[in-house]
Amino acid sequence: MASPYQRSNTPADARHSSRLGFFQRFYLVEVLLGLKLTGIRFFANMWRHTLHTVFGVKSAHGAVTIQYPDERRPYAARLRSLHRLVRREDGSPRCVACMMCETVCPAHCIYIVASEHPNPEIEKVPERFDIDLGKCVFCGYCVEACPEDAIRMDTGILEFSSYSRGGMIYTKETLLALEPAGHNGAPTSPVPIPADRGMPLERGALPKRSMP
Repeated sequence: MASPYQRSNTPADARHSSRLGFFQRFYLVEVLLGLKLTGIRFFANMWRHTLHTVFGVKSAHGAVTIQYPDERRPYAARLRSLHRLVRREDGSPRCVACMMCETVCPAHCIYIVASEHPNPEIEKVPERFDIDLGKCVFCGYCVEACPEDAIRMDTGILEFSSYSRGGMIYTKETLLALEPAGHNGAPTSPVPIPADRGMPLERGALPKRSMP
């Protein structure tokens, strides 16, 4: 249906015609022009790499492709990557189950069950600390709200896809096992995390939270 503000056969932009030209109707000419442009870029890039590699011309730089995932480009230091729970010196989580991160999370993807800590100087410890990364929006509010600096997003891990929804739920044990990224931002934990992992059967699904 024609627009009521535009007459039929009238181009929206007066500088460009809406009608195809004679050669454009065959499409073959346009395909050849596209192949010509691709060929020019390809051989020019190959010539620059030949000058740089074979003849030692340092000023010739061709297009560079990162051979991901074997080769990784350093990440920014402030990049929010996969979460991890910080451990104390005895290996227990630094988290005191204050529920601040669970409360402030806008995606409601954190679930915590608190229990008493064996150390009387520490009030609580999370018996269960799960994050559903399928819901997480990586806003970083949980990191900002934590009064104990117990949760961080500095693992440098971005490959945590999974074949199942249960595989996107990271438990306390999984989060405690992750290590911070190196000085260049590269992850020090084994990557990529297997996509066929599943959620432990004894965990079950996260309970649904009521929306405020």
